[in-house]
Amino acid sequence: MLAYTYSQYGSPDVLEETEIPTPTPKANEMLIKVHATTVSAGDWRARSLMMPTGLGWMGRLVFGVFGPRKPVLGTELSGVIEAVGDDVTTYQPGDAVIGFPGANFGAHAEYITMPADGKILHKPETLSFEDAAAIPFGATTAYDFLINKGQLRPGERVLINGASGSTGSACVQLAKHFGADVTGVCSAENADLVRSIGADRVIDYQTQDFTKEGIQYDMVIDTVGTAPWARTRHAVRSGGRMVMIAGCTSDMLFGALKARLRGKRLIGGVASEGKDVLHKVVELAASGAFRPVIDRCFDFSQMAAAHRHVDTGHKKGNVVVTLQKTLPHSLPISA
Repeated sequence: MLAYTYSQYGSPDVLEETEIPTPTPKANEMLIKVHATTVSAGDWRARSLMMPTGLGWMGRLVFGVFGPRKPVLGTELSGVIEAVGDDVTTYQPGDAVIGFPGANFGAHAEYITMPADGKILHKPETLSFEDAAAIPFGATTAYDFLINKGQLRPGERVLINGASGSTGSACVQLAKHFGADVTGVCSAENADLVRSIGADRVIDYQTQDFTKEGIQYDMVIDTVGTAPWARTRHAVRSGGRMVMIAGCTSDMLFGALKARLRGKRLIGGVASEGKDVLHKVVELAASGAFRPVIDRCFDFSQMAAAHRHVDTGHKKGNVVVTLQKTLPHSLPISA
């Protein structure tokens, strides 16, 4: 089968289209023919080894000290089951599925094996393969930080920094769905998009500084790492919380203490990749309460170009890579 592999960290030029053996599913595994995948922030970080200042060593420990530990990237996918192992009873060949290998990667290939009890679900027929592939990474991160860690409550005033990205656009939709008053921070170019997915108010970060407006929020969510605690603390009300999905090293290490000293909370950590969270966001997508924003779709042969687009730092929502033609019952790609 064809896959995109890399053996050293760097720009998209390190990616190589490679012929590798098609994996054989073990007794508890399934072989999935990938129809669509994405280039996520996780792929970008693993490929480039771009880490917050002072955490480069951690990147090496996670992704590989002397070179990439997992040569095939790809954190999320949709596809059709090609074969199942002897012990698999909950799925069968021909089933359309959504898979979230997450930190295990492997989705930038024509086929992937996943355990039947892993982070995999049947794909709702109301979702196209492209939309389905774009759900797991951004939406599970948004849900976990908003609901599980941040404990969002109806009626709260929430600000989302980086509201037009994959995780940010999911945060906007989910926060609105759960009853929050939502302010999105993005560029003027993406303001209409952020309003269209549910933001009550949009701030252009190029001309306005939300930390100097005098408005305080119950929750401030930083999805891009440009709103450190030193700036953001003024925009968090007493007893409120800053949710740091991306941020600087000092905030990761000492932010919780600094916030506590001011009667506020700083919530960070790593997003859960649990199947229960995936199940919840797929249910929301199937019901129409959430739909991933898709910036562009690239063909599998354009994988390096898809990575280059993500590297610009200006993508809107998700960047999807398609390997198979969409089935007739699937819906069109999101705008």
